[in-house]
Amino acid sequence: MSQFLAKIFIKEYQNVHKAKVRAAYGKMAGIVGIISNFILSAFKMILGIVLGSISILADGINNLADAGSSLVTLIGFKLSSIPADKDHPFGHQRIEYITGLIISFTILGIGFILLYNSILKIINPVPVNITWISIGILVVAIFVKAWQGWFYRSNGKLIKSKALEATSLDSFNDVLVTTGVLISALILKIWKLNIDGYVGVLISIFIIYSGIKLIKDTISPLIGEAPSKEFVKKVSDKILSYPGVLGMHDLIIHNYGPAKTFITVHVEVDSMVDISVSHDIIDNIEQDFLRDMDVNLVIHMDPLDTQNPYVAQLKEQVTRIIEKLDPQLQFHDFRIVNGPTHTNVIFDLVVPLKYSLTTTEIKEYLLSEIKKIDPKLNLVVTFDREAIS
Repeated sequence: MSQFLAKIFIKEYQNVHKAKVRAAYGKMAGIVGIISNFILSAFKMILGIVLGSISILADGINNLADAGSSLVTLIGFKLSSIPADKDHPFGHQRIEYITGLIISFTILGIGFILLYNSILKIINPVPVNITWISIGILVVAIFVKAWQGWFYRSNGKLIKSKALEATSLDSFNDVLVTTGVLISALILKIWKLNIDGYVGVLISIFIIYSGIKLIKDTISPLIGEAPSKEFVKKVSDKILSYPGVLGMHDLIIHNYGPAKTFITVHVEVDSMVDISVSHDIIDNIEQDFLRDMDVNLVIHMDPLDTQNPYVAQLKEQVTRIIEKLDPQLQFHDFRIVNGPTHTNVIFDLVVPLKYSLTTTEIKEYLLSEIKKIDPKLNLVVTFDREAIS
């Protein structure tokens, strides 16, 4: 159904990496949610009033709130697709994250409201007139909500949308709520036992837990989370695949929204190759990333001296020293500067954010080992904190 609707209403529906296509998917999901939730809400609220069932009426009000959440999703995707302006040069796509956060707090609020109402039902049970028609409507509602959850989840994964993933969880929570109402109705209908309040307490606790977890997940990209290892590998493999690229480091990935990514990286090239040739390689890489992945890539070119045998020998010795300290540590931008009294050995060392040794301890160890090679060698090391992989 999702693909069927996409084919009808979305141009270039397969190009989900494009911002306009992502926004179209989000708007489509919002409209589907508004319509389906409003219809469910109307049926349940009318049924609840006619039968005198507070639980069915509350479930209908919950669906009305879901229609409101779908409206928030629709507005969020519309606002996030606004082009960049003077005050927001990187666009407005992070509004989508805010939309997801609003929905997450809505889920949490609904959980507490249901918990409160469920406790009241335990304290003051309300007589309910359950019919097989009402049970049939609840069964249909469960299937509709399950379809909604699948619809939101498939579209959310397709366009990598936190807002749609949050809405998906909300729909699956509603399946639990309505299932609880259904079970209570069946038990009341068959055995005349009212357990509506107790089932509601269990369901509401689960919804509260889901809401708290979802809030954490939606806040993370707003704060600035690390990219996935799969995306980092994809970027690295593509850069290293170009002829003339000897290596890369200092990869930094900035996310200004699900489809707005900026990347900076240092790429190593042979210093003996004509600079205009190397620069042309760099330009081609940047243009290819924009065309193939819709990613804005900025490359700093680092020339490496590959012809000096002394530099190569010294680099190999430093490699062994660092591997002896910790095989996981990596270094880059290795070079030497000769002076009349000493020679500076210069490089950057990548250290994890959490590490057992301090930078002072690492530097003292490296300096003592390098001095064993030649007392005239001096160490100039810059510590990079690992932030990507």
